[in-house]
Amino acid sequence: MTAISMPISRGWNWQTAARQHQGLILSIVVFATIFGSLNLVMPKPFGYYDFSTTLSSAATLALAGMGQALPVILGGLDLSAGAVISLVNVLVVSGMHDSGASQLTWTCLGLLAGGGVGAVNGFFIAYLRLQPIVVTLATMFIVQGVTLSIMKQPGGAVPADFSSFFVGDVIPDLLPAPLAILVGAILIWNVIRKTRFATSLYAVGSDEEAARASGIAVRRVKFLTYVLAGIFYAAGGVFLTAQTGSGDPLVGPPMLLPIFVAVVLGGTPFGGGRGGCVGAIFGALTLMLTVNVLLVLNVSTYYSTVAEGILLILAVLGSSLNRESPFWRNLRYVSDKVKSLRSRAGPNISPINRPRGLLAPATSKVRVDSELPAGRWGAWTVRNAETLRFVLPSYVALIFILAFTGVVFRNQMSAFDYINSLPMLASFLAVLALGQGAVILSGGLDMSVPWTITLAGIVLTGVTRGSNDIALWALPFVLLLGAGIGFFNGVGIVVLGISPIIVTLAMNGILQGVALVFSNGSPIGWSPPALRWLMTGRLFEVTPVVWFLAAFVIGATLLLSRTTFGRRLYATGNSQRVARFAGVPVGATLIGAYMLSGICSALVGILLSGFSGQAFLEMGDPYLLPSIAVVVVGGTLITGGRGHYIGMFGGALLLTALSTLLSASLISDAIRDVVYGGVVLIAVVALRERAPA
Repeated sequence: MTAISMPISRGWNWQTAARQHQGLILSIVVFATIFGSLNLVMPKPFGYYDFSTTLSSAATLALAGMGQALPVILGGLDLSAGAVISLVNVLVVSGMHDSGASQLTWTCLGLLAGGGVGAVNGFFIAYLRLQPIVVTLATMFIVQGVTLSIMKQPGGAVPADFSSFFVGDVIPDLLPAPLAILVGAILIWNVIRKTRFATSLYAVGSDEEAARASGIAVRRVKFLTYVLAGIFYAAGGVFLTAQTGSGDPLVGPPMLLPIFVAVVLGGTPFGGGRGGCVGAIFGALTLMLTVNVLLVLNVSTYYSTVAEGILLILAVLGSSLNRESPFWRNLRYVSDKVKSLRSRAGPNISPINRPRGLLAPATSKVRVDSELPAGRWGAWTVRNAETLRFVLPSYVALIFILAFTGVVFRNQMSAFDYINSLPMLASFLAVLALGQGAVILSGGLDMSVPWTITLAGIVLTGVTRGSNDIALWALPFVLLLGAGIGFFNGVGIVVLGISPIIVTLAMNGILQGVALVFSNGSPIGWSPPALRWLMTGRLFEVTPVVWFLAAFVIGATLLLSRTTFGRRLYATGNSQRVARFAGVPVGATLIGAYMLSGICSALVGILLSGFSGQAFLEMGDPYLLPSIAVVVVGGTLITGGRGHYIGMFGGALLLTALSTLLSASLISDAIRDVVYGGVVLIAVVALRERAPA
């Protein structure tokens, strides 16, 4: 059985304690170093006011980081943290009144709401055995939609005494309230840490199968972990409400990247079984002080997300560097390769790029001709029965949505205009489906899609300024830019051995900063006329992009199902280890998948700028969940190795038809987020592979 990272000893030993808490100790050292550096560059040393202000600014992030540390110790991730903070913020602001009873009641209701979201996450993850990434991503959008339904724009206010209770002073000029709250959170964690639940938490995070064999109730531990995490997020939301004094339905999601940075800087590495919640407080303080250093040095705030993304990658890399890490293995391979070239002999098998070979996509059963029914159609149906079982549901649902739309809105829209507009509107998701689908088939996920789209559109319109001539070289450059983004994502995953979610989430933050710096916070320019014609003109009475989409679908289908690259994607997604033994260059295949995703995201940025005539900040944000949803709804297994582009294209058409129906029904964007999240959860549950009991 794998050793648990919380050994229990009868006597205290400083060496054992140092090994146990080395992550926390390192986080404190880093915090002290940054704190000392900031004191050196500031005109005057930190005073009580500076100390209190820093604690107040970092407390929300610290509490949320403590919550996020729990799923990380468990071996998972929780992407719904920021959305829960927003939900609690608007709930408290919307319902709280001046009376003390009202303040206490709505504070408790906010904590219950966070625990409720955690319970939903825990149910799907623990009892239905779904991937934490997909579940929490779906609930993130559902909660975000519910939040926007409660409050559509910033506003409202909380009583002044409520704010002063959380951000004022417990003892004037001696003990700020945020410090008392964080100390209270530490005490709560220390109580939890001494329970059997905490021991089980570390055991499951270290080795789930060994923990199950030892009699630990793994499902219950997972469920309670996400409930506790949700309560901590909610506590962060309550504090944020007191700090700002008002509500903002969009305040939480941008905090997701800083939350992960705080967790890793706090000494809790990804992978499970190690770390703790206390370090997240020092991680949050370190991040806040780093931002202050940038401000003191007069560095633009546009660089803050760049710094957060780089810090996340460096912190994850630093926490995972050991002799057996992918980085050191690859470094040893390069060293051995150099030595072998000098001696003209030696190893030539790379841990990234093994000898080339072919491996066909896995099938449940290989049928010989004698087993097939007579007739070409019958034989084709039997051969492709497994694929059809997962592809057809999206088209059946599409037919139902089309029929329902036709009946309800038969007097409000032309059938030809609707049939023409549907593929045109679906073109964005159809293109994204190829890139995100390739990544999912390989066993990963690309979270950098939103700002790759945005950066591509901003660069194109900013460079061309409406010129067709400049577009001739600007379009290839933007596509190369997308490929470069995907390349760096792939290198971070393959060479550095960092989780795809972390690499692409960090890259998304970096790209956000790059886009802000490039556009100076306000994109200028407009798309070339040729591109606007492609998206809004007419060619044989049909929007030209529809003809482009037809060619794209054919090419994408052939790429994934009829090429060596496609077969290698399926092999890699089924099992990287088996694929390596079969001669598949797994590393090169993964890098290629992320490069393809980057190219597709950049292409969508180009198409969107042509559709709207210009680019704008955050134009890619609405496409993260849909890019995953169309792949999952199209029958692709979220863990990789199974799927077909025809199904993904059906998912794109289905979600576009559903979005069009909701828009025509005057249903708000917030409800659409809820629907999208629900569709993803239903699809993953319905199409998942059945795990043994």
